[in-house]
Amino acid sequence: MIGRPASACAARRETIARKPPAESASKAARGATGEPPKRRSPKPPAVLSEAAKALGTPRKKAAAAGPRPQATPSEPREAPAEPSQLDRVQAVIVESLEADKGEDIVTLDLAGRASFADRMIIATGLADRQITAMATHLEESLHKAGVKRVLIEGAGGSDWVLIDAGDIIVHLFKPEARTLYALERMWGAELDEGEPVLVTPSAESA
Repeated sequence: MIGRPASACAARRETIARKPPAESASKAARGATGEPPKRRSPKPPAVLSEAAKALGTPRKKAAAAGPRPQATPSEPREAPAEPSQLDRVQAVIVESLEADKGEDIVTLDLAGRASFADRMIIATGLADRQITAMATHLEESLHKAGVKRVLIEGAGGSDWVLIDAGDIIVHLFKPEARTLYALERMWGAELDEGEPVLVTPSAESA
């Protein structure tokens, strides 16, 4: 048997000796700072991102904040509307939403619990186009009913559209956003009894 040259064996031993240990590889992965690389946080679902963007207006922030346990004397409602007037405007709103196939329409009494409105109406739309149509037609119906100042926030592809009709605030949601914010559960629950306060137009105003 022919033996290997002594130089070849020496070179092989040198190569093995210079092989970096496993610990060096882990240090290289940690980088120059010696800290392990940070994992990127997963992106939130699209509905949560869109819903977060929706909270950019004071009216939506006030609605999402929920009722206060006690009314603040420094922020009273200036002049609550007459029940008959509220019932008339409420009937116009509900009729308009029903005509546009709005789902799960709920009306809540905010009297003494909110400084921005006396009543709240919530409805669900299944698509951007439907919600946009609901808001547009509702604005037209309110103008015809004599409500001149109507403000719309979030129209044009939002999961949450708010219509401010003065004494009544209307919220139009996609199903996921409505479940996320749960305004009817937050505002519709009595602080003492825990039961929803639903409003039905009186017979006199019908």
